[in-house]
Amino acid sequence: MNEEVKKKVDEEWKNFVAKEKEEANKQKTPYYEADFKIFLSSLSMQAMIAMGKLENPITKTVEKNMEQARYLIDTLAIIKEKTKGNLNKEEEALLNDSLFNLRLIYVEEKNKNDR
Repeated sequence: MNEEVKKKVDEEWKNFVAKEKEEANKQKTPYYEADFKIFLSSLSMQAMIAMGKLENPITKTVEKNMEQARYLIDTLAIIKEKTKGNLNKEEEALLNDSLFNLRLIYVEEKNKNDR
């Protein structure tokens, strides 16, 4: 895709989002914006669901998929590596704490399964 097309799509996206925000304000309804901490939390929650520590909100069941959990933990580790030096203290702490806790739970769950 050429640069001109990318710029046009980007501008159209920005205009569309601005209109949605304006409409939400007029109607006094919430407008949810992407947030890095919520993104990290959602990946962590997905990992907890995959390890069977939280109920799946869609199926209302507790399921275990350790491969998926490992993948999500590895994804958070990639995010940590790629964002090094670009996070504020709160984001960095959240990411570090999430990774530590998820890895600890993962190892505990794998050890339970190996007994």
